[in-house]
Amino acid sequence: MEFTLASDIQSEIKAILKKVELPHVDHRRLVCFRSYGSKSRARARIWSLPRIWQMALDVKAHYCIEVLSEKFDNLRKDDQTRVLIHELMHIPKNFSGALLPHRSRGRKISHHTVEALFKQYQQEK
Repeated sequence: MEFTLASDIQSEIKAILKKVELPHVDHRRLVCFRSYGSKSRARARIWSLPRIWQMALDVKAHYCIEVLSEKFDNLRKDDQTRVLIHELMHIPKNFSGALLPHRSRGRKISHHTVEALFKQYQQEK
């Protein structure tokens, strides 16, 4: 599998964060990649930097968003935006380096919650 930095995805994430209510997400500590050759069924993934690595490297929390080229690049633009919103929703409000599961205390990452933020994104166009 091969990875390259994805400046187009980085720009899209920044645009999304200007339009939707995810004030806890610091786009400066988010790095986007495009992968090629993955056998995964996923369209995108989010990777965290756990607390122990933050301490070992003396850095603050960071996240990587990986889009899987074979599955992501052929999506319509709106669907790509939905996928990126979904990945951003895995970042907890304390931006700690942890990841939220699809179901957590009082918060759910589902088609409905992604769609609500997508509508917010569309209204701000």
